[in-house]
Amino acid sequence: MNPVPPVVIDTNILFSALLREPSHFVELIFKTEYDFYICEYVIVELFKHKDRLVKQSKLSEDDLLRLLYRLLKRLNIYPERLIKPSFLTEAQNLCTPIDVNDTVHVALTLALDGRLWTGDRTLVDGLRQQGIDIFFTPPASG
Repeated sequence: MNPVPPVVIDTNILFSALLREPSHFVELIFKTEYDFYICEYVIVELFKHKDRLVKQSKLSEDDLLRLLYRLLKRLNIYPERLIKPSFLTEAQNLCTPIDVNDTVHVALTLALDGRLWTGDRTLVDGLRQQGIDIFFTPPASG
């Protein structure tokens, strides 16, 4: 059994990895032994913002898609239908006062008894105010 809890990556971390390659995000995903998970929702969000990602990353569309493909091969894509309704309900109750769009990331983190890797300070602060501290702190680059 892996003593390191699974790490759920939310959409903004994956965006950051795609926008700034090479980056600490990409390095950590590729060069560590963490088990990383994303929800299916992340793929939809990336597709929705593909044009913006191409423009801001300054990568060609082909290069961006190659990087995304490499990242997705390293990540576990978790089918949201497998998340128990109790975790979805708990996450929705926690996220509704903050941002309901984060519900699935929080639910997956709870379901896996993992840690959530997010750069969303509003989410972090909002959950911590509710007594929830489930966040992943990446090791410093070095």
